[in-house]
Amino acid sequence: MTTTQSLPHWNMDVVYPGLDSPEFAQGFARAIQEIEALAQLFDASQIEKRDDLNIDEQMIRTFETVIERYNAVLASTTTIYVYISCFVSTNSRDEVAQARASELGNALVTLSQLETRLTAWLGSLDVERLIAHSTVAHAHAYVLRRAKEQSVHMMSPAEEALAAELNASAGRAWSKLHSNMTSQLAVNIELDGRQQQVPMSVVRNQASSAQRETRHRAYEAELAAWKETGVPLAAALNSIKGEVNALARRRRWGSALDASLFANSIDRETLDAMMSAARASFPDFRRYMHAKARALQIPQLAWYDIFAPLGTTDRVWAFSEAEQFIVKQFGTFSERLSNFAARAFREGWIDAEPRPGKHDGAYCTPLRADESRVFTNYKANFDGVTTLAHELGHAYHNFNLGERTELQRSMPMTLAETASIFCETIVNQAALKKANREERIAILEASIQGACQVVVDISSRFLFEQNVFERRKQRELSVDELNEIMLQAQRDTYGDGLDQQTLHPYMWAVKGHYYSTELSYYNYPYMFGLLFGLGLYARYQLDPEAFKKGYDELLSSTGLADAATLASHFGIDLHSEAFWTASLDIVRRDIDTFCELIQPEG
Repeated sequence: MTTTQSLPHWNMDVVYPGLDSPEFAQGFARAIQEIEALAQLFDASQIEKRDDLNIDEQMIRTFETVIERYNAVLASTTTIYVYISCFVSTNSRDEVAQARASELGNALVTLSQLETRLTAWLGSLDVERLIAHSTVAHAHAYVLRRAKEQSVHMMSPAEEALAAELNASAGRAWSKLHSNMTSQLAVNIELDGRQQQVPMSVVRNQASSAQRETRHRAYEAELAAWKETGVPLAAALNSIKGEVNALARRRRWGSALDASLFANSIDRETLDAMMSAARASFPDFRRYMHAKARALQIPQLAWYDIFAPLGTTDRVWAFSEAEQFIVKQFGTFSERLSNFAARAFREGWIDAEPRPGKHDGAYCTPLRADESRVFTNYKANFDGVTTLAHELGHAYHNFNLGERTELQRSMPMTLAETASIFCETIVNQAALKKANREERIAILEASIQGACQVVVDISSRFLFEQNVFERRKQRELSVDELNEIMLQAQRDTYGDGLDQQTLHPYMWAVKGHYYSTELSYYNYPYMFGLLFGLGLYARYQLDPEAFKKGYDELLSSTGLADAATLASHFGIDLHSEAFWTASLDIVRRDIDTFCELIQPEG
């Protein structure tokens, strides 16, 4: 049986021997110097908003020099930032890592200000003429056109510079407060027959316990802990949403949502079509929740039953088994994908052990060139396997972006889930083929449960955030008000699928996604990612060989066009509710099968 002692930590030594090494000190100093040199280049080249700029040979040379240098600085800074962040996320008590992160943060303010200046300068140019006369510009055409559009929504240069400088002690500081508090939060709970203080991540992992009493105790302990931290976290949330509202207004966006849609490269028509299809699917997900309640032999699911396991529960997925299974099943799609996964395991890209000070959840982050790092809190069950496959999908996406410049690699969140959902689906479908009845129930339930989170729960998060943004225009919201807004959003989405007396009022405190000024409305892109990924998988099933020819190129191009343009290459119309409904039909079929496997009502 897998134990936490056998789970891997990622290998960061291939970048630098450690945060206290001379090599890191030199790399850190070099990154700071490169940012300072880039600022000097911007000053010398007058990279800022200007009038009547002509596209002549000198301007083209200036543009190409600036873009090439900017890309190089972004690449080196990203590596330093991710390297430090990997230490912080695995141990938020690491004071050296926290200090280096804070120190780098000051330099990142300068880089953010340079980004703003570059956008304003590009907005002053005839970008179409530039694209026609420069190979570098042509390669970055999408970036330039977006910059031209974004420049319309910019404050004055002085205001943008001030906003970037203040963000370090405003929005980013509140986000850091949330991250540090939640990762270090010790929760009192009875586990293994004795009272203990354990990290919040350990408590939340109890939600997947096979014992209902254990789940219930963890739920009560979790709510009690969030209640204790409610005041500072509410202050953080109020401050961040207030800042985003103010900046959206000053930048002449109709709302924070409008700014978010632009950032995610979709329009309101696409969002409305997707959300409409999602709402239409709520009865199907409630049907699934009712069937799960019957399987658990309870009248109705409580919040703490959402992640309760079903089917065979004695299968332990050792991490080594998960590795072998993923590598093999990825090979059913392509040798390239399989070899990539094998490399990620072999080269120590993955940190899987839950431990005190380590953040909760899972993510993947690009480190350098085609190399990433995968963060999980591995559980020795099939859910742990699918989470690992999902994050490796992100890493494969980064791998396909490896030869792109940093500006070309920048992609919207809506497209960031493309490979992760696809890879997760490969693993799920493979497991289902060889499963017996009990195992099929377990696998189907885990898959539907994940879809329910992304469609139903994220709909609730969207409603919550929309309501908070609107009400925050008038005043700050209290802890009780935030709780009630969250509860109402859960009632409107889960409906009678859950016991209305046992919802989760503090989900606004749990989810770090709310605590970002740069990524407001962090929720709906996950739904887009799931349904777009499922839609692509459906295309793959129709014509596997034709699909494979274009798939890696699609991943490589996600920073080169908007979502609608890229989708059209596979015959997908994102404005059509029918596309989103068809993706949800894949989940509906799984729900039908699940309900058939569960003993019928009565």
